[in-house]
Amino acid sequence: MSTNHGNAKANRLANQKSPYLLQHAYNPVNWYPWGEEAFQKAHAENKPIFLSIGYSTCHWCHVMERESFEDEEVAALLNDKYVAIKVDREERPDIDHIYMEVCQALTGQGGWPLTIVMTPDKEPFFAGTYFPKEDRYGRAGLMNILNQLHSKWEEDHERVVNTGRQITNAIQEHRSQKRGTGELSKETLTRAYEQYKSTFDPEYGGFGTAPKFPSPHNLAFLLRHWKLTGEAHALEMVEKTLDAMYLGGMYDHVGGGFSRYSVDEKWLVPHFEKMLYDNGLLAMVYLDAYQATGKEEYAEVADEIFTYVLRDMTNPEGGFYSAEDADSEGEEGKFYVWRPEEVLKVLGDEDATRFCRVYDITDYGNFEHRTSIPNLVGKSLEEAAREENMELGELLQFLERCREKLFEVREKRVHPHKDDKILTAWNGLMIAALARGSVVLKDHTYLEAAAKAVHFIGSKLQREDGRLLARYRDGEAAFLGYLDDYAFMIWGLLELYEATFEADYLMHAMELQEQQFELFWDRQNGGFYFYGSDAEQLLSRPKEMYDGAMPSGNSVSAMNLVRLSRLTGNEGIARLANEHIDSLAGDVSLYPQGHAHFMMAVQFLFGPAQEIVLATSSNEAAQEMIEEVRAHFLPNTVVTLVSGESREKILLLAPMLEDKTAREDKATAYVCENFACQAPVTTTEELRQQLKVHAD
Repeated sequence: MSTNHGNAKANRLANQKSPYLLQHAYNPVNWYPWGEEAFQKAHAENKPIFLSIGYSTCHWCHVMERESFEDEEVAALLNDKYVAIKVDREERPDIDHIYMEVCQALTGQGGWPLTIVMTPDKEPFFAGTYFPKEDRYGRAGLMNILNQLHSKWEEDHERVVNTGRQITNAIQEHRSQKRGTGELSKETLTRAYEQYKSTFDPEYGGFGTAPKFPSPHNLAFLLRHWKLTGEAHALEMVEKTLDAMYLGGMYDHVGGGFSRYSVDEKWLVPHFEKMLYDNGLLAMVYLDAYQATGKEEYAEVADEIFTYVLRDMTNPEGGFYSAEDADSEGEEGKFYVWRPEEVLKVLGDEDATRFCRVYDITDYGNFEHRTSIPNLVGKSLEEAAREENMELGELLQFLERCREKLFEVREKRVHPHKDDKILTAWNGLMIAALARGSVVLKDHTYLEAAAKAVHFIGSKLQREDGRLLARYRDGEAAFLGYLDDYAFMIWGLLELYEATFEADYLMHAMELQEQQFELFWDRQNGGFYFYGSDAEQLLSRPKEMYDGAMPSGNSVSAMNLVRLSRLTGNEGIARLANEHIDSLAGDVSLYPQGHAHFMMAVQFLFGPAQEIVLATSSNEAAQEMIEEVRAHFLPNTVVTLVSGESREKILLLAPMLEDKTAREDKATAYVCENFACQAPVTTTEELRQQLKVHAD
């Protein structure tokens, strides 16, 4: 990632807001942003398009830029024979989805940077990821590829164009096919659990082999499976993985927050970039685990994630930034690693020796250039305390004191690049996490941060007609919101409603859900398309279902619709929830492990699930009952408050709650389970008894 432009001339990317595009604004390549100007030039000059897709904190994107896109020879070839387009995948996930599918279909793999060569009509005929400039270690070089493709374009033009058309037709046909007709049942839930069980790593936690991604939704599903079935091994898999991820080097033990993934099976060596979405999703599953087990260390991890996000990843106006790079000063991980002599200089001899011993900081090192990633792999803090002949509390105080000093010194290092664009979707995830964190950790600061972010999205990333936009940076909001923007924001609003019981949040969620249906719903086959009917229509209209590093918008929408229908009793929403889940059942039943978040919605549907209505004259009067409900891990439960302060608004959304009134001027709880309601109760003890069967 070059920052020294010297006398370099700016290209067309200099007018863009994306940090990724701006990183390439002084390349000698004559880059175009995605748009009509580039396609018209390609048509007019009959040139193929070289499309490069990446994102600003992508390590191999930086490598390919240094090796090729800053190279005059590569630039001359691209400028002469191609029209070169740069796309930020985080701004245009719609484009990325389509061409990544092409790459995976043609090569069997994908990743970033994504390299596509296509016709002026956007039809791809070549795909790959990173390429060095010259042929190396059996990997074709970019110069060789570009020369060969240009020769084919000139000499066998019709065949190349036909290849692009055939690939496009195959993608469109694949997209339009109605998939399997499998049916979802409780057996599907069991099968998902068995699939996780078969790929679980009992030694280090996580699933499969290296590289290991956190995929928190897998753990969230397993926690709920344990809760619903009592299957102890499901909880064991969750705890083993959560413990191993935190103890490993993937967690930043000095500054808090998680890196994107681990390159090894032990969670020791991370790919050091930090993503907002990972940290939001991980905070939520650590909060779930704390509620489920009562283990304070899980609450502390969530708290440290929030501290990191609010300190380093928050815009002064309240939105959350996207990511931090893996590299600084041209080296991956340099900001995060230590040598013993550096620690000694900060802590002094005795404390440094102990800190290095606990955190595996050695002369030989556990990372490149004999540096060390602080980690606790292979031991717990309890074991570390015994080894140091200290009480656990004493060790924790010592480590915190040292950590604060090291953090202060680390802050003076050259920081990794921060991608400071604000994405609506990822903000929705962090809003959900902070709202839930405010409830579970009883910290009002987190509630304020979540509410401020909602206000930011509403004022900066929502048009007057209510249409969400996808990205804000440097005073500009752009790109029509995608399915994920709607689904994740609705999720955040639902968490905020249950954290505050302010009806406006529920109303906002309902409005966005209605808009999502109008813009994204597939009226022929069901399910939600990735981009709206009012957006630029690309080669195909993808419908993302797989839960990868993040849950898909369709999976999150399934859960949103189930929760909204239970919160409001709205029959139209309930029908849509059932139709949506049925429409995706065929895909999901083929491989339930790949649809963890969706399976949580299925768990909710099959139950047992509870709806709790608290009727009261004021929010304060019901506070004790609210705290009782929040004291338990009740994932398949929704709570609605019918209070004197907001009764009118909530009844507009949920007219069926009209008869839920406070008895004898006391806060009254109505608990319904599987469509059967228990007698209303007016004391916290009675409510505790009604919750007991479900909570224990």
